[in-house]
Amino acid sequence: MSSAGRALPDAGLVVAARQGDQRALDDVVAASLPLVYNIVGRALRGHADVDDVVQETLVRVIRYLPALNDPAAYRSWLVAIAIRQVRDWEQRRRLALNRDAGLDAIHNVPDPASDFAGMTILRLGLTDQRREVAEATRWLDPDDQELLSLWWLEETGEITRTEVADALGLSPGHVAVRIHRMKEQIQSARGVVRALGARPGCPDLRAVSGEWDGTPSPLWRKRLARHVRDCAFCGRLGSTLLPIDRLLAGLPMLPLPAGLSAHFPSVAAPPAAAQAVGYHPPGPTAGRHWWPSGQTTSMEWAGSR
Repeated sequence: MSSAGRALPDAGLVVAARQGDQRALDDVVAASLPLVYNIVGRALRGHADVDDVVQETLVRVIRYLPALNDPAAYRSWLVAIAIRQVRDWEQRRRLALNRDAGLDAIHNVPDPASDFAGMTILRLGLTDQRREVAEATRWLDPDDQELLSLWWLEETGEITRTEVADALGLSPGHVAVRIHRMKEQIQSARGVVRALGARPGCPDLRAVSGEWDGTPSPLWRKRLARHVRDCAFCGRLGSTLLPIDRLLAGLPMLPLPAGLSAHFPSVAAPPAAAQAVGYHPPGPTAGRHWWPSGQTTSMEWAGSR
């Protein structure tokens, strides 16, 4: 397990937070924030709503922490909540698109200033084949972005396969099949990325991509990958690609953007997301912390353990 994975709160700290220790609660939230940000950011492909979904996730962690039966299972529980919030966001987005079909370009495009593949390359200083892997993730099917966010963290040592399976509500065997399919897509996209970046490039590839607008997409991945497979020149470019798992092993998580941690949890007043789930300042100490207005005794969702 990487150093970031070990930084997640231990069972003793979680127990103290469940019992109302405000300093322990601060520590639990602070330690959880990097993992939640990396899950949500990659699953949403750097959409402008990433910070909001991260905040909603941690608000729910604070609210439902007293209902967590097994403090040792905190990390699995946290990952499951993050994925639930990602799915809720996707559902709201689909409803909005159905209601306002003309706004598809606004809702469906990641924020260029926070594109997660680009941030991964820049902030982690990726070069060569690791950079190509990050760029290749832009070409994945939308349904695979959620899986990618968890698998990437598994490969970098932050979470386990069991935690991935629990978060997705699937058996480890089913997860293995889905990951295998996703890795094949990434591998195909790596060949496309390398062929497009070759100098001098393949004139036939330029002809095939003549109508492409330059935005990675699953449709164009399939079209360009077909050419790469059939082209002797482009095919040779991918002959030296290293296994993806080997390239990702040991990479750290993406650092938090400046200012994100300022939202959690010590603020002058509860954020809108906290108010939405029933938070109220606890009397004279309202300037620093808050807890749920009612202590729940059973988990409403996200797999209480």
